Amino acid sequence: MANIYDKRRYWKWAFLTISILLVGFFLYISNNLVKNLAKQERERMEIWANATKALATTPDLNSEGYPMQSVDIDFLLDIIQHNDNIPVLLVDENDNILMHRNFTLPEPIDSLMPTVLSPANRQYLADKLVQLKNTTNHIPIQIDQHTTQHLYYEDSTLLTSMSFFPRIQLGVMILFVLIVYFAVMSTKKAEQNKVWVGLSKETAHQLGTPISSLMAWVQMLEATGVDKEIIADMDKDVNRLSMIADRFSKIGSKPEMEPSWICDSVQNSLEYMRARISTSVVLSIDLPDDDKMVRLSRPLFEWVMENLCKNAVDAMQGKGKLTVSVGFDRRTAYIEVTDTGKGIARKNFKNVFSPGYTTKKRGWGLGLTLAKRIIEEYHDGRIFVKQSEIGVGTTFRIELPIEQ
Repeated sequence: MANIYDKRRYWKWAFLTISILLVGFFLYISNNLVKNLAKQERERMEIWANATKALATTPDLNSEGYPMQSVDIDFLLDIIQHNDNIPVLLVDENDNILMHRNFTLPEPIDSLMPTVLSPANRQYLADKLVQLKNTTNHIPIQIDQHTTQHLYYEDSTLLTSMSFFPRIQLGVMILFVLIVYFAVMSTKKAEQNKVWVGLSKETAHQLGTPISSLMAWVQMLEATGVDKEIIADMDKDVNRLSMIADRFSKIGSKPEMEPSWICDSVQNSLEYMRARISTSVVLSIDLPDDDKMVRLSRPLFEWVMENLCKNAVDAMQGKGKLTVSVGFDRRTAYIEVTDTGKGIARKNFKNVFSPGYTTKKRGWGLGLTLAKRIIEEYHDGRIFVKQSEIGVGTTFRIELPIEQ
């Protein structure tokens, strides 16, 4: 059973590993797209800078109004004017703004004097210049030996949007993986619940007939004069079987919950076990002087206690000390079952409650799973491994809300 559980756990890790690899692959592709787009914008800005330099160094015109050297001014102007999506600032060596494009200024530009900036617009562009100086989006333009201009640019809206895309994609993919994982786990849990409920009810049904027959045989033996002590012991065991069948029949349906004294309930649940465990196991019960009321389904709660005690005896291989203690903490009553057995590795503290997990050669590995369901779903409590050490022992703890 432990191997089956390990395989199931490996499948979970395999699913998560594949999901992480897929997320990493898509992030790698997205980041490459962003880098390539940033590279293309850099190249466009370098062309823009070269066009600006060429215009600034245009040779003098001759007497007929044409440049003394062949320079396609229209082409250079076309390069500059067709940048309509990348915000740029062109400044001189003293940070005086020579040109700006594609910035959303706080105040509209006067169409009659487009080169004259209002104080608010000047301050806005000055602040932008300070921000851009802290980035790598800077291209120096060497006009001549004594003059250098500087081109600063912001990422385009497209590039800015694309830079957020990998993060959004990561979030969406993680959300998708989690939804799929929890959907699969919920479906699996629902199927397991149906199997447990069906198995429990069928077990109760199958036990009903032989138990009724045994009750009749006990009455018949009593009528024939068999020793009354023997009949009494047989009657106890038959009644016990009847109680077990009743417990199985309650799985899958909401049991009746009644206010009960917790110390009294624990005491009663251990009485049956005391006479049926090895004499090499010392059973110690530590109860407080006062008692508190909790809402219990007595048959199911006693089943949990017996299951914990049986597991403890098995862990000690029929020899050691079993201690059951009860205590109160504010609004919570707690029961601790401590053994001196072989202990549980920390990594398995939660696994011991998973269906199919067992270290025994015999058994289905459902005892602690059902105990967890009974305590948490029916009694609104908690059950967990409080502490354990290999070769020293284990303490299981049950917490139940106290009736106010």
